[in-house]
Amino acid sequence: MQLLIYILVFPILWFLSILPFRLLYLISDFLYLILYYGIGYRKKVVYDNLKLALPNKSEKELLKIRRQFYVHFTDVFMEMIKSISISEKNVHERFVFEDVDVLRELGNKGRSIVLVGSHYANWEWMVSMNNLVDHEAYAVSTRIGNKYFDKMMLKYRTKYGGQFVTPRMARRTYEQNSKNGILALNALVSDQSPQLSKTHYWAPFLNVKVPVHVGAEQIAKKLDQSVVFYEVSKVRRGHYKCTFRVLAENPNEYPDYQITDMFLREVEKQVQKAPQYYFWTHKRFKHKDKFEEFLKQNLDYKF
Repeated sequence: MQLLIYILVFPILWFLSILPFRLLYLISDFLYLILYYGIGYRKKVVYDNLKLALPNKSEKELLKIRRQFYVHFTDVFMEMIKSISISEKNVHERFVFEDVDVLRELGNKGRSIVLVGSHYANWEWMVSMNNLVDHEAYAVSTRIGNKYFDKMMLKYRTKYGGQFVTPRMARRTYEQNSKNGILALNALVSDQSPQLSKTHYWAPFLNVKVPVHVGAEQIAKKLDQSVVFYEVSKVRRGHYKCTFRVLAENPNEYPDYQITDMFLREVEKQVQKAPQYYFWTHKRFKHKDKFEEFLKQNLDYKF
């Protein structure tokens, strides 16, 4: 059944991917109308998230941001499809990396990097940076249920170099690379909510106290790798820029969880500037009322 679905759907995706951007965005506009006004896909989830994260905004402002988000959301979906066939020249024209010397300078010092960022603007085209740095790039990718589509996604994500590993294999891969002396750039998108059973730390994020991922900080400290934040900004439709900032060149000089807090503050600043480009459909605050319950079950938890 998986193969049959792939055989039927892939030709459609390929055809869409070779269309010029102006036609893709016309399709995106149509999808927006269906998702927002027709199906109403997760509109309540998006609104509730926005209301929690942006308490100073009026209802009118929140509704406007929600509409803008869905326009962007369908754009990113079509841009992901475009990634199947987009040329390297075209993607670099549309996704511009600034401050790449930040990464090169760390490489010249022999320092591997833990690169952290969020689900903001367009994170898929980040893969095009792999041939701009001397580091060997690795990123975490959750496998798709259909193995044929998963193989397709992996093919286009790795066409610029770089490798993808599953969440289960990520830590082991990074540790093995470190033992082998590989100059690595380990990318982690760390703004989603961890499972409560795997929670080590709670922190305020966008005005809500939530459990947060601390894997990036733990890996950086264990392997002594510099932590760099990447910020993607949407310049205009279909055009982005990415900048880099060092959060901690020597992570073991920082108290536990301080680097994680620094990362969260960077994401908050990013969201506050243009909230419509954040990925609001995921239930980022689903555990917001469970902190007291967590404390009862984890009496040794340290603030």
